[in-house]
Amino acid sequence: MSPVPRELDRLRPVTSAQNALVKELRKAFSRGEPTPEGAVAIDGVHLVEEALRSGLRVRALFIGQSAQARAERLLPQLAASVDILLLPDAVFAATVPTESPQGIAALVKLRPASLDDLLTAPAPLFVVAVGLQDPGNLGTILRSAEAFGATAVIAAEGCVAPTNSKVIRASAGSLFRLPVLRLKTADLLPRLREAGFRLAATSSHKGTPLGEAVLTGPLALLVGNEGAGLPRDLLRHVGDTIVIPHSAHVESLNAGIAASILLYEASRQRK
Repeated sequence: MSPVPRELDRLRPVTSAQNALVKELRKAFSRGEPTPEGAVAIDGVHLVEEALRSGLRVRALFIGQSAQARAERLLPQLAASVDILLLPDAVFAATVPTESPQGIAALVKLRPASLDDLLTAPAPLFVVAVGLQDPGNLGTILRSAEAFGATAVIAAEGCVAPTNSKVIRASAGSLFRLPVLRLKTADLLPRLREAGFRLAATSSHKGTPLGEAVLTGPLALLVGNEGAGLPRDLLRHVGDTIVIPHSAHVESLNAGIAASILLYEASRQRK
């Protein structure tokens, strides 16, 4: 018989859904918000590996009974101080909201981000999401923001929480590496003006064609609600309205796609 890997000795069987860490994980998933200790809930082997690769601190790892073999490759990567809980599959399924869970979940602590530090970055490029409610759209924006060198993403009022588990999944781990803040536009806009930022937004109908838009220097790209767009009181602060040319048969572009195209063009110009 093959010897049991020493890492498996670290698994702590927990059968009760009332365990304090299990309750903390369930609450973090259901609220989509960080715990009081600043940890967020993630699920799946890939996301846990991305968190580890990104240098985040894992507070606790949760393994469903039937997923032990899948978890073995993670265990050597975890610090000795990490709690590793082995749960009955029924308890795991009741705690993790994913429709087809892989049997692996974790609480991980994100790096804190400071607006003061981000404003002083060289030629900063921010994406400001206002009223964006679809987790897939925000996740796409986070992923594109990292891919195309954005300085930070700001989730403003009415925006789905960046720490929502569906947003994290759609970001494919970009949330772990990209500075993300939650701020109200009333607090953010004066700071952007003081730092010399220009504000730009997309439009389906009129404005500067994307090929003629200048996207260099300190810039904030504003992305509005999927249906209603940006609020009127916010639009009056926008200096540049940018039109992305597309087929007349398509009424408008998805918010995540439109933001990604702008980020690509901004990256191209800045290089």
